[in-house]
Amino acid sequence: MAKLTALSVKNAKPGRHADGEGLYLLVKPTGAKSWLLRVQVDGKRRDVGLGTVDTSPRALGKGETSPIVIPILHRKILSLGEAREKASMLRVAAKSGLDPVAERDRERFQIPNFKKAAKEAHAALKEGWSKKGAATFISSLENHVFAKLATTRIDQITAADITCVLAPIWTTKPDMARKVRQRIGTVLNFAHGKGWRATEAPGRSVTVGLPRQPKGGNYAAMPYAEVPAFVASLKDKPATNGRLALLFQIYTAARPGEVRGARWGQIDFDKAEWNRPSDLMKGVDAPPHTVTLSAAAISLLGQAKGEKKPKAEDLIFPGQRGGVLSDMTMNKVLRSADEPYDAHGFRSSFRDWAAEKMPEVPDPVAEAALAHVVPDKVVRAYKRTTFMEMRRQLLDGWGAFVTDTKNG
Repeated sequence: MAKLTALSVKNAKPGRHADGEGLYLLVKPTGAKSWLLRVQVDGKRRDVGLGTVDTSPRALGKGETSPIVIPILHRKILSLGEAREKASMLRVAAKSGLDPVAERDRERFQIPNFKKAAKEAHAALKEGWSKKGAATFISSLENHVFAKLATTRIDQITAADITCVLAPIWTTKPDMARKVRQRIGTVLNFAHGKGWRATEAPGRSVTVGLPRQPKGGNYAAMPYAEVPAFVASLKDKPATNGRLALLFQIYTAARPGEVRGARWGQIDFDKAEWNRPSDLMKGVDAPPHTVTLSAAAISLLGQAKGEKKPKAEDLIFPGQRGGVLSDMTMNKVLRSADEPYDAHGFRSSFRDWAAEKMPEVPDPVAEAALAHVVPDKVVRAYKRTTFMEMRRQLLDGWGAFVTDTKNG
């Protein structure tokens, strides 16, 4: 039967005070207090230190509990109740033939920061994702989250922190913002499962302080009539990789991510084609896609290549350190030009131009040029035979339109 109380622990004099079932309170002449468990292991007596005594108001039930959930076996400062619980667990371990000291010291609790937790979540979960999904999971956090939350302890991240991270891209990149929010939630829920957080990822409270996103998550698109003047202004400026990448994206009506990941081995200069592999395309099971290259696109590639002799695996538009350009780089070119549009929106500019200026070209051809799935089976069959040349006609016309200064 237990003999100690929280008050008797607080007022205990120097010596050894039994609580029962092998649990003792040790008080040194200096007043320092600690807990000791005496158990039998393989017929031999073992004394196991449990930790120091918690003498704070919390131990008497008068203070606030910690918001951090730390397993009992890993706690080093214990109230009477916690000491009894830890002692009970180690007694069961000893009776089961386990070493109570080894169980006490197993995986001492250390709460990681967000970046480390994200890396561990990625390593643990990526086998269940596609190769592209695993890569974009980390890259999106690197581009949009790590700058603000990398060093923040995972248990201290709140809804307000997530809102702050999402605010800069919530309306300008709604699709990416939703993905980033979901991926932050994945990391926080993983951390909860590991015992690093007391709660799972916050829910609705994250978006309370954010404005309504554009309907359908549409990207702000430059009117197609304004594109030629904008292209001319870019060509008049020094040819940075960011500007060249944005121009190439405009010429090809590609997605920004496809341009940033483009490599020289995908370009067939003889056929004027850009053969994009499936892992560069949007969607987990997206098929490979060939883009016809206009004279403007071929000329730009020649400018980007210069006198270099790149390898097939080399990026066409590398970042400053040789890696993939940040997904913010192309939009930064727009911001520097005081344009309120999104790089992705140039696909809509192209689509509007095709509908208004090339009405003789069927809609499915324009959709195919954008690498959209053509839903009708008959049209898809037709696409295999004739769409390539019709797409070439369409993109050649677009390339001529956006580079003709008379249109600006």
